[in-house]
Amino acid sequence: MTPLAIALCIFAQFFLVGGQLFFKHAMDEKSKLARSKKIRLLLIGIAAQAVWFFLWLGLLQHWPLSQIFPFEGLNPLLLVLAAWLALHERLTPSAWLGVLLITAGLVLVVA
Repeated sequence: MTPLAIALCIFAQFFLVGGQLFFKHAMDEKSKLARSKKIRLLLIGIAAQAVWFFLWLGLLQHWPLSQIFPFEGLNPLLLVLAAWLALHERLTPSAWLGVLLITAGLVLVVA
């Protein structure tokens, strides 16, 4: 894989995680956001997921699935980190251990 393809795989995962964060923020029942703001966040989430989808289709067109699919392992890692940083969710020590294990497995598969 070229460095560009690797960068695009990582970039795609950021759109996937970003979409999930926007969905969570828009659908939060405790949030006091106006309905119009929630709809806007939901639409941004849909747009981010659409960018991920079409970017991923482009990668599938040019690279073997066995080479690009390991980058899907970034999704749980990035999502947990984003939930911790952006949504201020608390992570247990076992969750952090899981993040480390996922990272180690990703490094083993890609290397």
